[in-house]
Amino acid sequence: MSLEVISVETIQQIADQYGYWAVFLGILLENLGLPLPGETITLAGGFLAGSGKLNYWIVLGSAIAGAFLGGNCGYWIGRYGGWPLLLSVGKIFRMREEKLLELKQQFSENSGKTVFIARFIALLRIFASPLAGIAEMPFLKFMLYNFAGATAWALVMVTLSFFAGQVVPLEKLVAWVAEFAVVALLLAIAWIFVPIWLESRQVKKSYTKELKQPD
Repeated sequence: MSLEVISVETIQQIADQYGYWAVFLGILLENLGLPLPGETITLAGGFLAGSGKLNYWIVLGSAIAGAFLGGNCGYWIGRYGGWPLLLSVGKIFRMREEKLLELKQQFSENSGKTVFIARFIALLRIFASPLAGIAEMPFLKFMLYNFAGATAWALVMVTLSFFAGQVVPLEKLVAWVAEFAVVALLLAIAWIFVPIWLESRQVKKSYTKELKQPD
């Protein structure tokens, strides 16, 4: 999730001035974890294409290339240094290594779908690629899903802003997309952690029941 310290108007000016490079570098650097509004820059690129200032296909290609390359870099960061970092973060939140290994296994079982769907979810767009590296997802498989996800995401964002931007102000379009991304994030968190919470409650109930049983 990017820092919203840059106004949409300023982002539009940056996209207008630097064109395709702004779109490419914006989403690439966001995928590397930098707090840059890559998604907003991509929307601004599509918006400018809709007004005839940029070429739709080059904006689309720039967004796909930036997202794809950024995802690949994130994968290798996770592959070579992500697990020790995750263990350190787990200690801060008092998560045992066994639980982290369980989450790693769950990610591995759904890695392809997660990498693809995460493109449309705030925060997960940044962390899905490093997590795929941590889970040691086969790189060729990762590249396939990463490219498919990057293409689908860029196609939706650029096309949406290309057409909708002609009748809706860019600020409102960006707000709608951000709201959708946050809702999707909350649903993803619920999907991941609610089963874990229910499982822990069931284990606790079983343990309590065993203690109450007479010898």
